Amino acid sequence: MAKTYEEINEKIKNKQAVVVTAEEMISIVREKGVKKAAVEVDIVTTGTFGPMCSSGAVLNTGHSTPKIKISQAWLNGVLAYCGIAAVDLYIGATEVARDDPLNKAFPGRFKYGGGHVIEELIRGKDIVLEAEGYGTDCYPRKEIKTLINIKDLNNAFILNPRNCYQNYNVAVNRRKKRNIYTYMGILRPDMANAGYCSAGQLSPLLNDPYYRTIGIGTRIFLAGGVGYVCWYGTQHAPNTPRDENGIPRGGAGTIAVTGDMKQMNADFIRGVSMTGYGVSLAMGIGIPIPILDEEMAKFTSVSDAEIFAPVTDYSHDYPNFTGNPLDWVSYEELRSGKITLEGREIETFSLSSYYKARQIAQTLKAWIKEGDFLLGKPLETLPGEGSEIKCGKLKYRPV
Repeated sequence: MAKTYEEINEKIKNKQAVVVTAEEMISIVREKGVKKAAVEVDIVTTGTFGPMCSSGAVLNTGHSTPKIKISQAWLNGVLAYCGIAAVDLYIGATEVARDDPLNKAFPGRFKYGGGHVIEELIRGKDIVLEAEGYGTDCYPRKEIKTLINIKDLNNAFILNPRNCYQNYNVAVNRRKKRNIYTYMGILRPDMANAGYCSAGQLSPLLNDPYYRTIGIGTRIFLAGGVGYVCWYGTQHAPNTPRDENGIPRGGAGTIAVTGDMKQMNADFIRGVSMTGYGVSLAMGIGIPIPILDEEMAKFTSVSDAEIFAPVTDYSHDYPNFTGNPLDWVSYEELRSGKITLEGREIETFSLSSYYKARQIAQTLKAWIKEGDFLLGKPLETLPGEGSEIKCGKLKYRPV
C-alpha cells in the first residue's frame, strides 16, 4: 500500500506517526519482512557527523556609520570573501588564518580556520571583524575593526555546496617509508592503517540510494537546527556503478544544504584541524526518509554488511586520479576495527562519529514524534541514474 507525504504529515501533526531510526529499521525488516514494515513504519530517520570540507557561511553584518563597502575582510584573522555586496560576507570552512605557517614546517598543525570561526559564531562568541574598503560616495568609510556576535548580525546562514557524500573512499598509504597527511587523516606507511568517513547504515543517501525522497526543498536536521536541501551538491555523480541493492561502488550523490545558524547547536558542528592538510568543519546532518512503499522500506533496511566502500591508495592513485581501487570492503568490517587487504589485516579508524550519527537520528525521531518537524516534500528530486550530470577530470587546455 502506497503512502503520500500529505498522509504522513497528517499523522505527524496528530502525533500518530510511527518513526524509527535506520538502525532500528534493519531489525524490523528482518523480523517482519519488507511488506509489513512498509505498512507499519511511516518514517525512517538517518544521521551522519563528520568533516565536510565544502561548507561555509553567509553573514550580513549590518551597516556601520558611516557606511563601508567591504572589499577585504577577516574574521578572527581568517579571510572572508566579500565580492557579493557591501556588507555580505562568505567564510569558507577550509580557509586558514592569515598568519598560519601552513606546511612550511611540515607537517603543519593548522590550529584555526573558517570552520572554527563558524563553530564559535554558533557558540555565541564574539568575533573580531577587520574590514577594508576603497571608499565611494555612498560608502565613504575605508576601514573598520569591531567585535561582532551572531545575535547582532542581520543574517547568518550555512550555505554548503557539497555535503553528505553517498559512500566514499577508504584511504590507505602504500608508500613504504613515510606517513602521508591527508583530509582522510594521517596514513601510516605500508598500509599500516586505513581511514574511512561515513556512518554506513545510518548515512542519509545510502538509505535512499536513488534519491526518491531527497531533493530541492527536503527538510533536514542541520547542525542541531532545521535546514533544507537547496540543490544537488557539487561533484554529484549519480551514474557511479551500483550493486544489486542500488548502493554505489564509490562516491556518488551529494547535496547542497542551507539553514539558519541562529537556530543551530554547537554540539553538532565543530571546527576541525587536520595535521599536514588544513582545516575543515564537521557537520551533523539528519534526513527523514518517508516510507512511501515497500521499495523504500527495503532501501532503509540496508545494513553495514551490505555497504561496500572502495579502498584507495592516497600515496599515488588518489593524487594522480587513476580511478583504480585496490578492493572493496564492507562497513561491518571497517567498524570492527580491521579489514583484510591483500592477505593482511589492517587497522581502521573513522573520521566520522557513529555515536553522533546515532544521536542525530534519535533527535530527529523525537522531533517528528512530538509533531515538531514535518516532512518537506521535494519540489524536484536529485538527478539520478541516466541523468546528464557528470563528475570528471578537469580538461587541461594550455593557455
